[in-house]
Amino acid sequence: MTAELVRGQNHTLPQTRLEIRISAGAPVVAGATLGDEHGRVSGTEWVAHPGSPQLHGLEVSRQAASDHRLAVDLDALPDGVHRVTVLLALPQGAGGPTRFGAVASPFVAVTGLDGDEIATFTLTGLDSESAVAALELYRRQGAWKVRAVGQGYAGGLAAMLADQGVDRAAELAGTIQEAVARGLARSVAPPPPRTPEGDRVRHTPAPAPAPTHGQPPVPPPVPPAAPPQPEPLAEPGGPVNYAHPRRQSTAPPPPPPTAPPAQPGRPAQPVAGDATGWSMDERLYNQVWGMFEDLARAAAAYRSAVDFAESRMDQELERTLSDPRSRIGGAGDRAREEARAKRDELTARARESLDRDLAQLAAESAVVEPALPASYAGWDNPVWHGYQVPMEIPMALRIGDLHLPESTDLRIPLLVRLPLERGMWIDSGRTASEAAALAGTDQLRRLAMETAVLHAARLLAVYPPNEFTVHVIDPAGSAAGALAPLVRSGVLPSPPATGAQGVSTVLAHLTRRVDLVQMAIRAGAADSLPPDLDPAEQLLIVNDFPHGFDDRAVTQLRYLADEGPSVGVHLMMVADREEASEYGPILDPLWRSLLRVTPVADDHLADPWVGHAWTYEPPRTPPGSAVLDQVLARVAHARRTGGR
Repeated sequence: MTAELVRGQNHTLPQTRLEIRISAGAPVVAGATLGDEHGRVSGTEWVAHPGSPQLHGLEVSRQAASDHRLAVDLDALPDGVHRVTVLLALPQGAGGPTRFGAVASPFVAVTGLDGDEIATFTLTGLDSESAVAALELYRRQGAWKVRAVGQGYAGGLAAMLADQGVDRAAELAGTIQEAVARGLARSVAPPPPRTPEGDRVRHTPAPAPAPTHGQPPVPPPVPPAAPPQPEPLAEPGGPVNYAHPRRQSTAPPPPPPTAPPAQPGRPAQPVAGDATGWSMDERLYNQVWGMFEDLARAAAAYRSAVDFAESRMDQELERTLSDPRSRIGGAGDRAREEARAKRDELTARARESLDRDLAQLAAESAVVEPALPASYAGWDNPVWHGYQVPMEIPMALRIGDLHLPESTDLRIPLLVRLPLERGMWIDSGRTASEAAALAGTDQLRRLAMETAVLHAARLLAVYPPNEFTVHVIDPAGSAAGALAPLVRSGVLPSPPATGAQGVSTVLAHLTRRVDLVQMAIRAGAADSLPPDLDPAEQLLIVNDFPHGFDDRAVTQLRYLADEGPSVGVHLMMVADREEASEYGPILDPLWRSLLRVTPVADDHLADPWVGHAWTYEPPRTPPGSAVLDQVLARVAHARRTGGR
C-alpha cells in the first residue's frame, strides 16, 4: 500500500533498489547529495547533478525536464553515507518560472523496480523558493527510511547546497546551471498551455486537491476526472491507453470524430482528431503531441524493463559466484543459465509490450499524417498540391520529424507554436552523427542553407499575404544556389545582403524596428508607428556566421536574438559554432537561446518528459518535385495581389 506522506513524515523502505520519480509543472533540475550521519556533504564530489549525473549507487537525470526518474541502490552507496537528499531547482535564465509558487506543486514518488509506489509526497506551500530539498532517504539503526522534507530556499540552489555544508556552494550551483543551460539548448520545449487543466492526473494525499501531472502547469488544480497516465514499469505490463483520457479542454469543444467500435479483444481503431480542441487543427496539434509523449513513455517503459532484467541477472550471477557450493557438480553453470533465461524472458515480454504499443501508434500515425493541414504536413503530403495562401495564422509549424532507435520507421512530426518564441540555429558544422560523418564540409553547409530555405518557405506559406517578411544576410554570396527558390519567386523584399555594408544595413534596419515597436508598446501608442515600418513578422536568415561580422554587428545580432521575438523579429542562424569560437564565451547565450537543428539526421534533441535523445530528421522535398517552386509562386502572387 502506498504511503502518502506529508511534510516531516517518514516511512520505512522495504527494499534498497529504488526509483524516485519526479513530476513537476515545468522543467526542473533534479539532483541528489550524499551526506553523513549529520546530513553534511563532505565535498562537491558527493553531489549528483546534470553535469555529473552518476555516483556510486546513485544516478540522476542529465538535463532539466518536467519528469525525472532517479535510480538509487542503497546497498551500493559508500559506507560513510547515511543520507541521500533529493534536490529540485528551477533553471536560471531559461525564460521559465523563477519561483515554485508559479507552477503546479511538484510530485515525488519512491517506487520499487517493479514500478509499485512505496511512498509519495506532493510539495505544497511553496512560494518564492527557487530550490527545494524534496525528500531524503536516511539510515536509522541499520534500516533505511524515507522522509518528506519540502524545505524551500529563496536563495536558490547555492543557498540549499550551502545549508548542507557544501564547500564553494555558489561555484557548484553555477556549474550545475551551466550544465542545465546546455541541456535546455537541445531540448524540445513542451507545448504551451491552452487550458487551465493538466493533461494527466496523479495521486495526491488527501485532503489536498490533486495537482496536475505534466503540462500545462497552471493552477488551480482540478480533482481527478480520469485515470492517471500509466507510468513506465520495470517489468512489462499492459499497453499504453490510447484513448487519450488526459487530452482535455476547459469547455466543451466541437465533438471529435467517433471511432468505429472496437472488436472484442482488439484496441479501438484510431481516428484523426480524437484529441480535444476548438478546431480540427487544434485537435490534430494536441493529438500529435500526445503521440510524441506516448512514444517517449513507451520507450522509457521498455528501457526500464530491459535495465531491470539485466540488473537482476547480474545480482543472481553475483550471488552464485560468491557461493563456494556453485563450483561443485556444475551448479554454477545451471544457475548462470537460469539467470540468463530469466533475463531473456523479461526482455522478450518487454519487447512484446513495446511492439504492441508501437503498432497502435503506427496505426494512429497512418490516419493522422494524411489529415494534417499544410502547416503540419510534410512536403510530400498531397495537401500541398491544393495549397492556397491562408487568411489567418495557424497554431503551429512543422520543422521536421523525430524518431527513436526502437522504431525508426515511426516518425513524429516536430511542431513548434506560432508565432515563434525562439529563433533557430541550423548547425552547419560536423557533428558526431553517421550522416554528418558521410558528408563533406561543403556539402553540410549547402544542406544547412537548403534547410533554412525550406523553413523560410514554409513560414511564408502559412502566413496570410504580406504578414511575414524574410531578410537574408549572405556576406560572401556563397549561398546563391540554395537561395535561388526565394530569389526567383520574388518573395524577398530585397536581394540577399552581401559584404560588410549589406550586413550593417540589414541589422540596422531590424534593430530600428525592434526599438520603435518596443517604445510604442511601452508608451501605449502602438498605432503611432512610422508609416515606413513594416508591421509584418520579420525573419532574418544569417548564413555563414561569423564571416562578415564585426564586433558591432555581433552585438546587434545578439540584441535581435534577445529582444526580437517579443516584437515579431525572429532569427535563423546557419553557422558552425566552432568557427565562431574567436568571439569566446560572449556568444554562448546566443547559441543557448536558439533551437538547434541539423541539416542531416542527428540524435541531439531531447523530449520534455523523460529526456530521451531523439533523432531529428530535417524537412526535405521529394526528389524531382517542384512543390517548393509552386508554393512560393502562389505566395508571391498573393503578395502582389493582396490575396486575391
